[in-house]
Amino acid sequence: MEKSQTPSQSGETINKVPIMIVLISGAFVAILNQTLLATALPHIMHDLKLDANVAQWLQSIFMLVNGIMIPITAFLIGRFTTRGLFLSALSIFAVGTVICSIAPNFAFLMVGRIAQAAGAGIIMPLMQTILFLIFPIEKRGTAMGMFGLVIAFAPAIGPTLSGWLVEQFPWRSLFYVILPIVIIDIAVAYFILKNVTKQTFPKLDILSIILSTLGFGGLLFAFSTAGSSGWASTQVIVSLIVGAIALTWFIFRQLKLEEPILEFRIFKYKIFTLTTALGMVVFIAMIGAAVVLPLLMQNMLGFSAFESGLALLPGALLMGIMNPITGRLFDKFGAKWLSIIGLAILVITTFMFTDLTTETSFTYIAVMNAIRMLGVAMVMMPVTTAGLNQLPKDLISHGTAMNNTMRQVSGAVGTALLVSVMTNNAIPEQGISGLIHGVNVSFIVAGVIGIIGLVLAFFIKNSRPGIDGSETA
Repeated sequence: MEKSQTPSQSGETINKVPIMIVLISGAFVAILNQTLLATALPHIMHDLKLDANVAQWLQSIFMLVNGIMIPITAFLIGRFTTRGLFLSALSIFAVGTVICSIAPNFAFLMVGRIAQAAGAGIIMPLMQTILFLIFPIEKRGTAMGMFGLVIAFAPAIGPTLSGWLVEQFPWRSLFYVILPIVIIDIAVAYFILKNVTKQTFPKLDILSIILSTLGFGGLLFAFSTAGSSGWASTQVIVSLIVGAIALTWFIFRQLKLEEPILEFRIFKYKIFTLTTALGMVVFIAMIGAAVVLPLLMQNMLGFSAFESGLALLPGALLMGIMNPITGRLFDKFGAKWLSIIGLAILVITTFMFTDLTTETSFTYIAVMNAIRMLGVAMVMMPVTTAGLNQLPKDLISHGTAMNNTMRQVSGAVGTALLVSVMTNNAIPEQGISGLIHGVNVSFIVAGVIGIIGLVLAFFIKNSRPGIDGSETA
């Protein structure tokens, strides 16, 4: 990243490099924290005497609160200064981390996770909005590539790191590791972060906040519990109905309000709509595999938690390394052919996972997953950047909030869909190979979703960033 300067809202010049470091560090701990608990759940269950359904809430609540906070961030960005909002979000996250690290029981741990998720839900869209405001259009691909490095890297380090930590130390050590990074980031941000977002002081519409919470919260809850309790369970059906009604009401209300909490009119920009849909498809394929592969390795192939985390690591490293490279390629060539090639790789490697057996080796899983993640890296950040480049500056905060919301929803949908396909197609009477059959079918479904994405990619205009912020065909 070259050391260049940009004027801020107040007219000062901004040195981008330290700001990038602060933003990326904040996003890194937020995403790392989301995936850190997965491998540690058995230890927490044993220590706090919880059953699996109760313990799972430590994961679900994070996703739920995160998903509820993200749509509200566009409003918060308009209401508060960049510095105030970023420092508040990190501070809420830090308080949650402290509560988790000293939690004597499940209730305390839940409170801590809720605080962490509330902070993390603000950090991600805010970070993307700041990046888009401080970088000119021809450099945004590179900036988003650096951001993509974090998105790729943190979820992969999470299971490996937590697998190693909980084998050596008590599970609370997971939070001791995160806390110093957050505190240092708050201190550095206090001194170097400048106000770059514009305060428009939108009116607070309480009904919209309630409808957004019930809508997104209801859908996320339904999808995240469907994987374990089944689609026909009462709580899933009730949550889906409440979520769908509230979300529909929320959307219609936003279209009527002069100052909506979340601006749905941005879907009038066709490339933004198309790239958002593409991002969701890729996220379903990526998150689903990140959940299904560890289940396969630990429950069916007899690998340890640490080994299953280790198998995902090469893929994350490759994706992390490739994100800045694909960002630069996007700045030169646009998103179309990057997406087509990336999705083709994703589809082929997903179908390579549809013929798994009890003999499948650690090396095969690690290598295929790594090539798969190369495909994801070629699509994820370029399509996000291409979509956001379509929007005028005053809509970028709404674009990043919408983008992150859709990604969160598709992550929950993807996990629930692929886990329920896996369990419904397992044949327990055939032993381990019968269970692996369920995994194979779930990857067939993921492959079909990938094919839909590949077809959509051909409709992206052969985009190269234009001077005025539009894409030129």
